[in-house]
Amino acid sequence: MSDKAITRALLSVSDKSGLAELGAALAARGVELVSTGGTAKALRDAGLTVRDISDLTGFPEMMDGRVKTLHPKVHGGLLALRDNAEHVAAMQAHDIGPIDLVVVNLYPFEATVAKGASREEIIENIDIGGPSMVRSAAKNHGFVTILTDPADYATLVEEMDANGGATTQAFRTRMAGKAYARTAAYDSAIASWFAFADPEGDRTPFPDTLPVALKRADTLRYGENPHQSAAIYVPQVVGTAGVPQAHQLQGKELSYNNLNDADAALELAAEFAGQEPAVVIVKHANPCGVAQGGSLLSAWEAALACDSVSAFGGIVAVNTELDAATAEAISAIFTEVVIAPSVSAEAREIFAKKKNLRLLECGTLPDPRRPGLAMKTIAGGVLIQSRDAGAIGEADLKVVTKRAPTSQELKDCLFAWTVARHVKSNAIVYAKDGATAGIGAGQMNRRDSARIAAIKAKEAAETYGWAAPRTVGSAVASDAFFPFADGLLAAAEAGATAVIQPGGSIRDDEVIAAADEAGLAMVFTGMRHFRH
Repeated sequence: MSDKAITRALLSVSDKSGLAELGAALAARGVELVSTGGTAKALRDAGLTVRDISDLTGFPEMMDGRVKTLHPKVHGGLLALRDNAEHVAAMQAHDIGPIDLVVVNLYPFEATVAKGASREEIIENIDIGGPSMVRSAAKNHGFVTILTDPADYATLVEEMDANGGATTQAFRTRMAGKAYARTAAYDSAIASWFAFADPEGDRTPFPDTLPVALKRADTLRYGENPHQSAAIYVPQVVGTAGVPQAHQLQGKELSYNNLNDADAALELAAEFAGQEPAVVIVKHANPCGVAQGGSLLSAWEAALACDSVSAFGGIVAVNTELDAATAEAISAIFTEVVIAPSVSAEAREIFAKKKNLRLLECGTLPDPRRPGLAMKTIAGGVLIQSRDAGAIGEADLKVVTKRAPTSQELKDCLFAWTVARHVKSNAIVYAKDGATAGIGAGQMNRRDSARIAAIKAKEAAETYGWAAPRTVGSAVASDAFFPFADGLLAAAEAGATAVIQPGGSIRDDEVIAAADEAGLAMVFTGMRHFRH
C-alpha cells in the first residue's frame, strides 16, 4: 500500500491540548474538518471552519451526546477499502464519503476514577463512540490515519509535509498499533474498576480474566544487568503513590536496581509512619540496617552501625523530613539513592555537592496495609497473590515459654518482627533498643541466617570498639517457624534473650523446650511472612 493523502479529518477529543494548532495546520493544508460537540466548538472558537458530524450523517446528536458517531456514514467512511470496487460502489450508493484521518482521545475514565467521582459519573465517562472510531480507523490503516495521543500531532504535520499532504504506510501502521494499545489499556482500566472497585459489583480478588492496564512511565538504561533491557510501567489509575511518583530532586537517572531497592526501602520506612524518626538502609532489596531514635541523626547512626560494610552504595529511606545534620552524615559514605517524604532546603544544599546521588522526595509514605495484588512471572504463566498486608500487635502474641518477655524485650521483638517481614527468606533479624543488631537474609536454612546475622553483629562490635555485639541482650525474629531447635540455639549463642516467631512446626514442643532450657522468652505470632 502506498502513501495516502488526507483530505477529510474527523476530530473528537476530550483532551483539547494542541487541538487548535492541529486544526489550523490541517486547514492550511486543505483538509476538511469534521467534528463533534465540544471539539467543534473549540475549533470554531479558534476561527476554523468545521462541519458538524450531524451534517455528515444527516442524523442529530442525541441522548446527551451518547449517540453521535455510531453511524454507517462514519464507520463506512472509515472501514471502506478504497481499492475494492464493491466497497467503492456501496459508498457511492449510500452517499458515504471517505474519512482519511481520525483524531480521537477518549473520555477521561481513568482520571475520573482517580479523583474519587461517584459511580454515576464514572459510568458516564466510559467512552463508546470513541473506541469504536479508533478501532475502525486502526483496522483500516492501509487507507486511514489514526491519532490517539496529542504528542503525535506535530509528527503528523511533519509527515504530511514530507509526503505532499499524505501519510506513509509505515506511519499509519505505527499509529494503528499505538491506537490498539490505547483501547486495550482503556478497556482494561474499565474492567479493573468493575472487578476491584465498583461499589455495586460482585468483587473477587481473582476474576476469571485479570485485566491489567499499565502505561510506560520511562525506559531505563538497562535491567538488572547491562545486557538486559528494561522499562518501568505504572497503573493507568494510580491507587498508591510510591517511588515511580516521587519527585527526583537531583542525581543520575534511576536504574532498574535503584527503583527496585528504593521501593524495598520505602515500603519498610512506611512501617514507621507517624512514629519517632526511622532510617532504613537497603542493599540488594534487603535491609542491612534499620533503626528508630529520638532524632533522625541518631537513627541513622544506629542503622549504619548494624552493617556499615553493606551500607556502602546502598539505598536510604526515612519516615520524616530529612534534615541537614542527617544529610551531612549520609553524605559521608557513598550512597546511591536517598528517599524521604520531604527534604529541607539545607539538606538539599548538602546533597547537591554529591552530583551523582539520586535524591527523591515522595510526599507521603505508602500504606503498608493497603490491599492489592502482587505478581511474579514464571515460565508459562504469572503467579498472582494478595499483598502481604497482614499485621500483628502485642495483643496477638502468645507467650509459649516459662519466662515471659520483659516490656523492653517485647518492644524489641515487635521491632525485629516489623523488619523481618521485609527481609528475603529465610530471614533472621536481631534487634535491640529500637535498632537492628544483625540481619541474616536469603539463606537456604534458618540456622545459617541466624549465624550470618550474628557474624555481622560481631564485626560491627569490632569496628566500633564495643565490648560486646549488640546481639547480646537482643530480641530475634524469624519470618517463619523454626523447623528444628538449631536456629534458635544459634540465636541464643549470639546472646539473644527473647524470640518472636510464627510457630506451627511439628517440632514446636522441641523448640519451646530448647528455649526454656536456654532461659529465653518466646512468643508466637501465628502469622508467617515468607518473602521470596
